Amino acid sequence: MNDGPLIVQSDKTLLLEVDHEDAAACRKAIAPFAELERSPEHVHTYRLTPLGLWNARAAGHDAEQVVDTLLTYSRYAVPHALLVDVAETMARYGRLRLEKHPVHGLVLASSDRPVLEEVLRAKKVAGMLGERLDPDTVAVHPSERGNLKQALLKLGWPAEDFAGYVDGEAHAIDLDPEGWSLRPYQAEAVDSFWHGGSGVVVLPCGAGKTLVGAAAMAQARATTLILVTNTVSARQWKDELVRRTSLTADEIGEYSGTSKEIRPVTIATYQVLTTRRKGVYPHLELLDARDWGLIVYDEVHLLPAPIFRMTADLQARRRLGLTATLVREDGREGDVFSLIGPKRYDAPWKDIEAQGWIAPADCVEVRVSLPESERLVYATAEPDERYRLAACTHHKVDVVRSLVEQHGDAPTLVIGQYLDQLDELATALDAPVISGDTKVAERQRLFDAFRSGEIRRLVVSKVANFSIDLPSAEVAIQVSGSYGSRQEEAQRLGRLLRPGRDGKVARFYTVVARDTVDADFAAHRQRFLAEQGYAYRIVDAADLG
Repeated sequence: MNDGPLIVQSDKTLLLEVDHEDAAACRKAIAPFAELERSPEHVHTYRLTPLGLWNARAAGHDAEQVVDTLLTYSRYAVPHALLVDVAETMARYGRLRLEKHPVHGLVLASSDRPVLEEVLRAKKVAGMLGERLDPDTVAVHPSERGNLKQALLKLGWPAEDFAGYVDGEAHAIDLDPEGWSLRPYQAEAVDSFWHGGSGVVVLPCGAGKTLVGAAAMAQARATTLILVTNTVSARQWKDELVRRTSLTADEIGEYSGTSKEIRPVTIATYQVLTTRRKGVYPHLELLDARDWGLIVYDEVHLLPAPIFRMTADLQARRRLGLTATLVREDGREGDVFSLIGPKRYDAPWKDIEAQGWIAPADCVEVRVSLPESERLVYATAEPDERYRLAACTHHKVDVVRSLVEQHGDAPTLVIGQYLDQLDELATALDAPVISGDTKVAERQRLFDAFRSGEIRRLVVSKVANFSIDLPSAEVAIQVSGSYGSRQEEAQRLGRLLRPGRDGKVARFYTVVARDTVDADFAAHRQRFLAEQGYAYRIVDAADLG
């Protein structure tokens, strides 16, 4: 027995003692392969899952490293059966391979014949495979490349894809590095992605994921389709590409609800691609409009289900997913792994912060008590109404006003879920509000005014969660959210972490109604950031002064 901070249990849970002197080093060491499940004050619970271990394997970590990490930090003897299971689970990745074949085009090959025999008898892969070419190889219908990878993952035998990619239509794209250069971790991310062929790069908000996308485009030197969350994000991508690469504005098209331009580099919104009319997706032709050499998925953790189905048919194209978190609230991380690709690069938030590339952050949970009258209404409400009642308590308006006054003229975002609550806050703070109903031109005007300092306070709905670059924001106050969404919490903190603030600490407040589901959801939302090393201080609203 040693005095390590970790307790490794046979049910594949890892218990990390937060106050231990080696806790930070241990958290960093287990982050590539373990997922945080619960994060109360003193002991955080992580879990080992097959997908987490396979993502680690694809990112270059081997079973020996994982086992060594567990042995190094564990306080007690690590169960031998767990170590065996880790090694055997990681060894499952790559025993099946998708490869090019000079005659049959695409084949499934195996270095372990019994595994191949097992999957050939599975109903999930029936119809996807052709003739048996030899004892270790079977032909694959090229159109089933993505579907087969999904099916094999569900069978517990994830295939490594060596079948290669089409080059696509050539188009000259160069980085235009006058006065700037890729940061070391950005260059590493691009190299890892390119070497792997396709996959996901995980970087904190504010760490320059757009530049990673631009550098991947410069590597591909081919026509590129970029899929983004909204029109504001599309225009920010365009501005950044014009500024950072040799591309001109005329070479970049916007494909959105208001514009349908197809250019060598085309930026499309998820919304327009997933628009259905009479049961069909009329804009899917965009995927075949050009011979794309690269497809970039921004905020890949938000990929809508129809995009997965479309991506299954795009396996011969290089695919780059960009995100701050691989967490998906719908549990479809396996589809990201199969269809976009495994995690190729992951930079812990605290590492990037320590290098000075993103701002340090102070996370505070401010707890308010419901007045007696509201408590009675809450207690007798239907379960599906309780979150809204708790999250929208009028008491939060006074707390937000107090926090805003406390920070004076610091550029401040107030973020929430419910429009009537946001309107009330906007009136109380004499600040403009941006919601889904705000026209794109007006959104851009208000965001620009906030960036320039003309507006110091902005009340925003969830439209500002994703891909909005607001480098001047120093304070964010969250009053309500999408229930217990961990990805949303990460994105909202990310609004504050943009670099270039002269070492100022970002202040992230979450105002929560105690003894309600509001508090339960807040605890769930905070899990991902706790995994990244951020701790929430809890204060009582009465102590704010």
